Amino acid sequence: MSDYPLLSAFLTILWFFLWVMWFILLFRVVHDVFSDDSLNGWAKAGWTLFVCVLPFLGVLAYLIARGRSMGERTVRRAQAQEQAFRAYVREAAASAPTAGRSRADELATLAGLHDHGDITDAEYKAAKAKVLVP
Repeated sequence: MSDYPLLSAFLTILWFFLWVMWFILLFRVVHDVFSDDSLNGWAKAGWTLFVCVLPFLGVLAYLIARGRSMGERTVRRAQAQEQAFRAYVREAAASAPTAGRSRADELATLAGLHDHGDITDAEYKAAKAKVLVP
């Protein structure tokens, strides 16, 4: 038998995951401090110093004081990234080389896809009809 009982192993794993969660929260707070454009340099320095000198109290105070706006900023950044991605896809699709291709080129591409087995017979016929109809 082992000298390390199951409950001790469970508590060790629990403490390890709490430790990991703490560091994730700490890094998220520090990231939010530096990515917030509404804070001036002194406020950023103050929060960073507070979080580094008294980490538990600093993170708790930051979450109480700025927790709601932290979530709102995260959502706004995600929405801005989504809009930028959609704009990029629209721009890339508009400038795709297929825009200036002839019908013969598109039919040759479709035939190659069909011969290679990438599209089924039904998909090939539907795409071919789409290309041939003006």
